[in-house]
Amino acid sequence: MFNIVDKIKEFFSEILIDMIKENLSGMLLDINDKVSTIANEVGKTPSGWNSEVFHFIKSISENVILPIAGLIITAVLCIELIQMVMNKNNMHDTDTFDFFKYMIKMWIAVWLVSHAFDFSMAVFDVAQNLIGKAAGVANASAKVSPGDIANMVDSLKGESIGKLMTIVLETAIVKMIIQGISILITVILYGRMIEIYIYTSVCAIPFATMGNKEWGSIGTNYIRGLFALGLQGLFLLICVGIYAVLVKTLNISDIHKSIFELLGYTLILGITMMKSGSIAKSILNAH
Repeated sequence: MFNIVDKIKEFFSEILIDMIKENLSGMLLDINDKVSTIANEVGKTPSGWNSEVFHFIKSISENVILPIAGLIITAVLCIELIQMVMNKNNMHDTDTFDFFKYMIKMWIAVWLVSHAFDFSMAVFDVAQNLIGKAAGVANASAKVSPGDIANMVDSLKGESIGKLMTIVLETAIVKMIIQGISILITVILYGRMIEIYIYTSVCAIPFATMGNKEWGSIGTNYIRGLFALGLQGLFLLICVGIYAVLVKTLNISDIHKSIFELLGYTLILGITMMKSGSIAKSILNAH
């Protein structure tokens, strides 16, 4: 009689332990894939992320925005010429060198506007290089092995049915929350890239203002914003790398504590990734 009861308990214990193992595998082993996936996504340039969208944005920039930028730079250069003449006492105190400087300045301004899109893409080429190097470090230090999960599960053998059911419920809830955070991370990654496309589509206009002292702050702040978007990709990878390393150092001997620590780490990950853009802008003083 007691053997039958023990067998029934053992049967249900094995089922519950398998459920716990499946939940833990879904949470922890997914972190390895998540780090490499995010590294791959944030490391893509606008041209590599989606070629069709890239060509669409490039066409908008060249065929719609560039002519408007041409009008703006014409107005800026005319204002510069008028100011130069007025500052030189209506041409009485001027010399040919002033016109030479003006011609050089005009050539540089026109060159910047005509190559604004290329310059914007170069910013993300630099960011891709930084992210690629950081991804190698993150992938090397963020491995959660199946052996770690096996050690956590082995510590549950001999526990009561009630405690195992509680752990199953805890791991299932935490797993659902982590899946929700994964969706949030995907939204952040895709939202950042769409923001990059929108930002670069009008790059010629702020570049057209850089030839004037009063208007030049528009172009300067725009360039800061470009670098902030590139730097945000690095910060996203750093957030996930820190998260993965923290998960690897969980105290596997206490599964209850480990589960709730993992939940806390995941919530912090979501918050920091949402703030990554504002952090990058604050560092570069972009607004």
